[in-house]
Amino acid sequence: MSRNFPYLLGMIITIATGTFLYFSLCSDCQLAAAEPEKVIEEDAVVATPDPTSFPFAVADGDFELNVNDNFNFDLSNYGILVPLTENLKGGISNLVNFLKENQTKVINITGLYRSDEENPSAFPNLGLARATAVKNYLVEQGISSAQTNTFGKLMENLIPDGNTLRGPVTFNLSEGANVENEDLKALYDEIKANPLVLYFNTGEAAINLSLEQRQKVAKIARYLDKVPDAGCDVIGHTDNTGSRATNLALGKERADFAKSYLVRNGITAEKINSLSKGPDAPIASNGTEEGRSKNRRTVITLH
Repeated sequence: MSRNFPYLLGMIITIATGTFLYFSLCSDCQLAAAEPEKVIEEDAVVATPDPTSFPFAVADGDFELNVNDNFNFDLSNYGILVPLTENLKGGISNLVNFLKENQTKVINITGLYRSDEENPSAFPNLGLARATAVKNYLVEQGISSAQTNTFGKLMENLIPDGNTLRGPVTFNLSEGANVENEDLKALYDEIKANPLVLYFNTGEAAINLSLEQRQKVAKIARYLDKVPDAGCDVIGHTDNTGSRATNLALGKERADFAKSYLVRNGITAEKINSLSKGPDAPIASNGTEEGRSKNRRTVITLH
């Protein structure tokens, strides 16, 4: 044992010295030992949802339509984007023929909209405005307006394709084209008793409606749709400042302006009669500014 001890001691000293020199002189080895392993994280890829798209689809018994194309609209807009596809035109033609052959059927048109869209229309919501635009197109193709109903529906999960909503309109057929006369009479009486009244400031070039006024527009439009010979009067009124002839012209100008506004919002021009009563029908005294302001108005009612 004593003979081998020097050799063992030498080996131990050699190993210890080598280890010391390795870690003292090899800086890369020190860094490798000191630095923790780096984990490279990749950014998560967020999938872009596909745009929503509703077909032009309707079914009733043996009658069925399912066209992948539909009416399209820009965001915050109720004007139908054109041109329509030939497939959609063909489907509409089939629907027109079906409704002509089935006079008791109605086509229910529901326009969809999102709460973050602006509503530039005269209707309570943008969905109803879109449904009205589609209804007017269908009437132009030969469907009776009495065989149509229009609705608006809020749908937050509509996903646009760029700035365009693809087919934000749904359809279904039902019985009931013949609305009860009592219901129409009640609607007529309501509008006559509480017409839509617009007040104009001097130089005002836009019409901004409250929600209550928008609801009145929708009721007037519904009555005009359901009663073939119905019409509405747009009557311009003024105060008595200036000559009667000047005020009659000013009242007519305001009435025509309001008529154009209704036409842009889907009410048929042929059903609107614009006229002026100038200063001849005041509702307040022209002796005060407050009274004159009340007299400067345009009244929209049924005749």
